[in-house]
Amino acid sequence: MLQLVNIPYLAPELPDTESLTQPGITTTYADLIVDYLHQMGIDTVFGVPGGAIEPLLNSLARSERRGGPRLVVARHECGAAFMADGYTRETGKMGVVCATTGPGATNLITGVASALADEVPMLVITAQTPLPKFGKRALQESSCTAIDTVGMFRYVTQFNTLVSHHEQLESKLVSAIMAAHRKPNGPVHISIPADVLRSPATIKAHIHSDLLVHDFAMADDSAIARLGEKLGRVDNLVMYIGNGVGKASAQIMEFIELTGAAFVTGPMGKTWVDEHHPLYRGVYGFAGHESAKNLLQSKDVDLILAVGTELGELGTSGWKDDLLNTKLVHIDSSIEHFTRSPMANLHVFGNIDVIFTRLLEKVREARKWGRKWETLPGTSSTPNANGGFFTLADESKCYSDERPVKPQRLMSHLSRQLPEDTRIFVDAGNGWSWATHYLSRSNSAGLYRIAMGYGSMAWSIGAAIGSAIGNRMAPTLCIVGDGSYLMSAQEITVAAQQQLPVVFLVLNDAAMGMVMHGQRLGQQESIGWELNTVDYALMAKSMGVDGIVIDCPTQLDQVDYQALFSKKGPTLLDVRIDRNEVPPMGDRIKGLAVNGSATPGG
Repeated sequence: MLQLVNIPYLAPELPDTESLTQPGITTTYADLIVDYLHQMGIDTVFGVPGGAIEPLLNSLARSERRGGPRLVVARHECGAAFMADGYTRETGKMGVVCATTGPGATNLITGVASALADEVPMLVITAQTPLPKFGKRALQESSCTAIDTVGMFRYVTQFNTLVSHHEQLESKLVSAIMAAHRKPNGPVHISIPADVLRSPATIKAHIHSDLLVHDFAMADDSAIARLGEKLGRVDNLVMYIGNGVGKASAQIMEFIELTGAAFVTGPMGKTWVDEHHPLYRGVYGFAGHESAKNLLQSKDVDLILAVGTELGELGTSGWKDDLLNTKLVHIDSSIEHFTRSPMANLHVFGNIDVIFTRLLEKVREARKWGRKWETLPGTSSTPNANGGFFTLADESKCYSDERPVKPQRLMSHLSRQLPEDTRIFVDAGNGWSWATHYLSRSNSAGLYRIAMGYGSMAWSIGAAIGSAIGNRMAPTLCIVGDGSYLMSAQEITVAAQQQLPVVFLVLNDAAMGMVMHGQRLGQQESIGWELNTVDYALMAKSMGVDGIVIDCPTQLDQVDYQALFSKKGPTLLDVRIDRNEVPPMGDRIKGLAVNGSATPGG
């Protein structure tokens, strides 16, 4: 039986005020939106100004003066969406992004699509020209009779609507917020004509925020009982941990300790584990470790528990049967994810923390009666260059003092030198490969952040900024390739304007490295990957940001990260890396060759 327990949402303490509007100023429906955000404890809206969205910006201006939600202006709407994404990852609150009509709305789409693919809750508010102008070819018109932006957002959101009358606004806003927080989480979109936004409000926000965001505790007791029976019949088990385990990570680690289960993670799941744990065999999938592959391929494996994973291409090494076979038990809070594991012998649905609370009860009881499980061999007793016990390819290069800097050396340096509570954002491209394989951490609180669902280049820049706005005291590092940085370099000025001590580390090799190496490994034509030589430190200085050039390991070792994270402003590290070092993505290229796909970009 599936059991549900409603856990009340605790509203944050807010300023003692009935409204965020000033006395003597008419309350508008834009104010109603801001009041709801204020109730939910959301203090920042990201966006770019424009004529049709101005009524909402007016409301945010009044709100900020009274200590309520404020506007942070990005340099491009896509960057604003990435900032809202990063804000959510840091604060746990729904990200909010706004844009004007027409091109303002269309510029948002990639950032919103990225949030959908990575299951990030986000409220997207776009404007429309006033209703009387619909169908008249007004400037930047994006109604259903022009460039239909609402139609476009239909494919990248979980809820999508046009507000065509002010009396619809509250109910549609409430529906959108609730839809953003259902499992799986994702972005929602409401498009509002300018005249509706500025209309005098006839109501106040009256639906309390604890009714908008529910955290239901769910558990399929019958499936958990069947899993308990399976655990009692096997000698060993292996765990595969995905990005969706979230707050259940501590319970999962206790389960691992009690059962002696060797475990691996997907490329994104490694954020929830101690990568220095002696039972950790490394990453399975894209840029993964040989020790992880060997573990899953062992004929001695009795049962594989895959937890909190959507089983996408990069996390399964191209859907290989090392993982996807009849030994698999798939445990997840999203039924949709089970569609990619039809071969599994059991699906266990529910909140993962609730499921493992029940499983721990069973395992502890079994241990009382002397039940033990075996740990499969497969790791060295000697730590690797970064402190873990899994295999590293070309490990000697982690110690190299050659110049330009070896990427392996750089990631090993970051593994050892970054403060343990650093928020690390890794961009699409070669950074994915190098960080997945060589950057390891003992922190298991979800502070290593990577967006592999949609693979949007330049995501890390905006996301790091949004995260730092959500928590200014947290050390924040953005690792981005030069190809991605050139797409969105202007967003660094937002970090400067907001006085955020974000460190932007640019992998400077004058190449779109993943394209270059992908073409070479896949024996394709060499085309389109070369970039011109750029001094990114000098470029940053022109924007009022401190820039440091690093072209040899001795300079790298002189970086004082604590000092950089304590500044009142960002820093750019222009790290000149050896572009001839081949990233550990050979399996990915083999899979592309078999399926006839193009190499990934970045």
